[in-house]
Amino acid sequence: MAGGERVAHLMRQLASAACRCPAHSQAYSHTYNRVSTGEVHMCERKTDYAFEMACSNIRYGAGVTKEIGMDLQNMGARNVCLMTDRTLSQLPPVGVVLDSLTKHGVEYKIYEDVRVEPTDKSFKAAIDFAKQGHFDVYVAVGGGSVIDTCKAANLYASHPEAEFLDFVNAPIGKGKPITASLKPLIAVPTTAGTGSETTGVAIFDFENLKAKTGIANRALKPTLGMVDPLHTLHMPSRVAANSGFDVLCHALESFTALPYNLRSPCPSNPINRPAYQGSNPISDVWARHALKIVAKYLKRHGMSYPIAGNVKTHRARGYNVEHPIVPHGLSVVLTSPAVFAFTANMCPERHLEAAQILGTDVSNIKKDDAGRVLADTLRSILYDLEVEDGLFAIGYTKEDIPSLVKGTIPQERVTKLSPRAHTEEDLTALFAASMKLY
Repeated sequence: MAGGERVAHLMRQLASAACRCPAHSQAYSHTYNRVSTGEVHMCERKTDYAFEMACSNIRYGAGVTKEIGMDLQNMGARNVCLMTDRTLSQLPPVGVVLDSLTKHGVEYKIYEDVRVEPTDKSFKAAIDFAKQGHFDVYVAVGGGSVIDTCKAANLYASHPEAEFLDFVNAPIGKGKPITASLKPLIAVPTTAGTGSETTGVAIFDFENLKAKTGIANRALKPTLGMVDPLHTLHMPSRVAANSGFDVLCHALESFTALPYNLRSPCPSNPINRPAYQGSNPISDVWARHALKIVAKYLKRHGMSYPIAGNVKTHRARGYNVEHPIVPHGLSVVLTSPAVFAFTANMCPERHLEAAQILGTDVSNIKKDDAGRVLADTLRSILYDLEVEDGLFAIGYTKEDIPSLVKGTIPQERVTKLSPRAHTEEDLTALFAASMKLY
């Protein structure tokens, strides 16, 4: 057997042992076989056949933030925009950055009016500041709100003629391609859940629709993410917990998502391949690892968008802000038991594996019970961590469900990767089931 034939034979053997559910069966083998024979070409199939790892350079280490002044000096930065929020501006993470910039003679201006859980209005205020400043490098020190705001400011300052909705994801915005080069952006995350330092995504509340949307394009990726674990020591306990919920839910969503080569349409040009591409062999490795880390450490120290966007009076514990807020991590975790109970029948093996990683004995569990078991596992974790008892506990009632459903529908870039198709009636039932958890 020739070398190429041996490889193809091995791939077919691996595929025969893979998950046989509708969402994951033939997920990797079918594409491989067609590519190996030269049958696959752009636009000749309805679904994609490739995935792309598009992430920022990451530097990790306790105390690594003190290097940022040297990085900016090495870039030849002459006019730096440093973005943060008013609370963080008084805390050590920002202080370390400012000390490093001063030590290395880097000129900068500070924007500290970032809104926690940003809106289109707060994005526009930051954009105006960026346009007026004519900056050559951006630095974001904070959580996802700060980093996403800085991405947007960099984008629109680099496209001064653009209207705000030009780059916002369709159907809310026009979703136009980004044509101009953006300035370098260094992200210094101070939380450990969003992952915004690695992605080309910026999320905000679109106030007119009372829903979250965003901008998704690889051009938004930070040039460098400086991950300094010392900064997490300054998070209040509830902020740390909500960051962990973000990790938990995004790992579960990634692990159970529609596989990349079942996602449609197949892009006619690689520039059109979306940031959210579906599960793949690489994301599976990280999703499993993230679930293991959550299971070990959390207790120790696309439906979420309308929940955060429709918030009325709830003020999350641990957040020093003047406006009502449902942090993203909390908003995703409150619906997670209902959501994963709903999606489980499309790939029960993966849902059971996730429950097992999170500490549940699944040795005698039937596949038909995968959704119930994972949902119960999540409820147990949330109860132990004293999470609010469902959407009702943060100010929502059944009368709010139509608005929540309406806010979910535009989130196609996220919801289309669900392994199970859903209707408005399904969404209504899921929100109703999430009103009370325990």
